[in-house]
Amino acid sequence: MTTDALPATSEHSRRSVLRAGIAASAVLAVPGTIVGLAGSASAAPAALQSNPFTLGVASGEPAPDGMVLWTRLATDPVAEDGLGGLGQRTTDVDWELATDEQFRDVVRRGTERTGPELGHSVHVELAGLKPGREYFYRFRTGGELSPTGRTRTAPAGSAMAPLSMCFVSCAQYEHGYFTAYARLAEDEPDLVLHLGDYFYEYKARDYVAPGGNVRDHVGPETETLANYRQRHAQYKTDADLQAAHAVAPWLVVFDDHEVDNNWADEVYEHPEIPQPNFRARREAALRAYWENMPLRAAQRPKGIDMQLYRRVGWGGMANFHMLDTRQYRSDQPCGDRFNSDCSERTDPAASLPGSAQEQWIADGFRRSRARWDVLGQQVFFSQVDFTPGPGRGFNPDAWDGTPGSRDRVVDSWVAAKGRNLVVLTGDVHAAWAADIKTRFDDPAAPVIGTELVSTSITSGGDGSETRPETAGILADNPHVRFYNNRRGYVRTRFSPTELTAEFRAVPYVKQPGAPVETKATFVVEDRKAGLNPG
Repeated sequence: MTTDALPATSEHSRRSVLRAGIAASAVLAVPGTIVGLAGSASAAPAALQSNPFTLGVASGEPAPDGMVLWTRLATDPVAEDGLGGLGQRTTDVDWELATDEQFRDVVRRGTERTGPELGHSVHVELAGLKPGREYFYRFRTGGELSPTGRTRTAPAGSAMAPLSMCFVSCAQYEHGYFTAYARLAEDEPDLVLHLGDYFYEYKARDYVAPGGNVRDHVGPETETLANYRQRHAQYKTDADLQAAHAVAPWLVVFDDHEVDNNWADEVYEHPEIPQPNFRARREAALRAYWENMPLRAAQRPKGIDMQLYRRVGWGGMANFHMLDTRQYRSDQPCGDRFNSDCSERTDPAASLPGSAQEQWIADGFRRSRARWDVLGQQVFFSQVDFTPGPGRGFNPDAWDGTPGSRDRVVDSWVAAKGRNLVVLTGDVHAAWAADIKTRFDDPAAPVIGTELVSTSITSGGDGSETRPETAGILADNPHVRFYNNRRGYVRTRFSPTELTAEFRAVPYVKQPGAPVETKATFVVEDRKAGLNPG
């Protein structure tokens, strides 16, 4: 929703190595040969004219025995055809995985072929690795070496290893510098969740932040496969975003702007204006999303459909139920007018995730044995009345647009007798924290979970500590415990006894290099639903 590397040496720290890897890639070649990643020579493919690793590296989908390694080749990242300057070329890309930053202990290596049908992306799915381990990876082609990335496998079985996880959303390239990504990378988390609006679809200066934009989108509003590939590439040239990708494995879900603002299944933003190409647009957007994210083959789209909702376990500590709140949802009620209310909103048949995904959520709750069950999803889950004083007004693009659907998810949690429910949310360009109640209009209803909402990386510009209407909104929503309107992310730490959440913010994004500070800290105790000041 739119609202207001060089190989390491023993003297290098991990952080300096990752920064160096993003800043430049090493060339270790002599004419006519490639020095293999492990030091052996092999026949050289046709030489590239310039560095193809301009979009960095990433990993994702950690499992106890493996993960996905990703890169995408581009010598001209913002080429209009979306093919990054490589056109119809087919390229063999070597990769390797090691237990150390110096790549002295290489445990896996191989070669993947890519070309225009993949947008020149590489997805390496690894299995058979040891659980709960840190690894380092890199790619090589045409005499060029990629930056080094750090990744890890998840713990196995019921292991209760502590987990450091950061989550983010809403990065509008034009609205500011991606400094919050850089500060997140400096935290060196074990895992990163991106909850949507990884990029924005608008042409330059269509969506202007308060005080103006600091840089421009390249290309028109994204509608074709070439447009979406180009826009992904422009964002990925940002060094701060590359640093965040390289520091830890990611779990990703899209929201609306990866396709079209406020889209709902096959309904586009302005249904009153015919958009006969919307199915083709959605197909192109999802294809480009898969190409540009560290996702498995199981998530590769088929036509307009993409199997994005999925479960990822982290030993016995956490189950991450990653939701899709766009592909299957009912159209927004009340004409999709923010701060509105209407009888259509309470239609019991309406659903945000769709009936099949609702059942999948219920099944996951029932089967889970994890200490913490975490919903990684896109839009505000808790009820929020945005009309201070008499009257009520809601965001129809959030779960408030389908409260019956939310009630079914809450009831399935209660029926499963789950241990600890945590909902992680993006979308709204401000940081919030709320207690989740079984029914929000009932003052006596019990608290059964916690919602943590990340602010944006840049969307909305510098922001502010608060807004004039906030006091009235908080007074009308006593289950909402925190609000802040700066840019940043949320840093969490999961342990067997508690979850700690720190709301991290930068004071500005209109200039690069901002420091970061913690605006608030909350603790959720095991088996004691509800937020406590940290």
